[in-house]
Amino acid sequence: MRDTFVRTLVELAKQDKNIELITGDLGFGVLKPYYETMPDQFTNAGIAEQNMTTVAAGMALEGKTVFTYSIGNFPTLRCLEQIRNDCAYHNANVKVVCVGGGFVYGSLGMSHQATEDLAILRALPDVVVMAPADLVEAEECTRALAKYPGTAYLRLGRGGEKRIHDKIENFQIGKAIKVYDGEKVAIFSTGAIFEEVTAACEELKEKGYNPAVYTFPTVKPIDKETIEKVSREFELVVTCEEHNIVGGFGSAVAEVMAEMRDKKTLLLRIGLNDEYSVRVGNQKYLRQQYGIDAKSIVEQIIEHIG
Repeated sequence: MRDTFVRTLVELAKQDKNIELITGDLGFGVLKPYYETMPDQFTNAGIAEQNMTTVAAGMALEGKTVFTYSIGNFPTLRCLEQIRNDCAYHNANVKVVCVGGGFVYGSLGMSHQATEDLAILRALPDVVVMAPADLVEAEECTRALAKYPGTAYLRLGRGGEKRIHDKIENFQIGKAIKVYDGEKVAIFSTGAIFEEVTAACEELKEKGYNPAVYTFPTVKPIDKETIEKVSREFELVVTCEEHNIVGGFGSAVAEVMAEMRDKKTLLLRIGLNDEYSVRVGNQKYLRQQYGIDAKSIVEQIIEHIG
């Protein structure tokens, strides 16, 4: 995803000289195509993410479209006050980009594991929150946010994500995307955890189930129309996220369902169960340890259907 983001941003920045990219002293190999092509639209703020965010706000208030870029918690939780006070409060045109959402940097310990970011950023008024599931969604999110005139958060995986879509027609901020039709069970997914959802769906079909699947590249504003429609038609809605279930994507879906009068569905939220990861290992290992891998998704769905 990060390579797709950079490639797309290079293309956009060539067309728009007001686009700026600021990094927190990382991503030199990944960002090389950008800073070699547009050196005058690039700033390395050093390991000073709070300052990076304030500089971005200042640029934005002078007419720039600014993307800040760093790992996991560093451009988000480390500088939350600056995002809130300097960017969001002024509706500044700043796009906070996190590479390595969830357990991507799991081997570096909990300080590098972004598992509360969706909840915290979506709590800020008027901040758009996006988490693409594949390379096509990552490109569409980048293009959409470059046009969006306000503060936003883009949560990316690291790399190697599978391609889901050939293309997406009429991509819009705030709209879910149907991947598969199905019956009885509908699975909602946001972000790169979709690769586990895909594997889970294959296993469920082998066991005689036929789940519908939707990806939600936008966590905020959430697609209420799709959630309400599915909640009237399906027996079980399952949300999957590489994130704490408290306040995250599953909570956003639950908020919509809680206000419905005519839903017929139950809700199952799959994610990190309100805990920090005390284990250290790669992303695949930690997904298994915390019950968000394909096997665990299948087991939880079958248990709730039963």
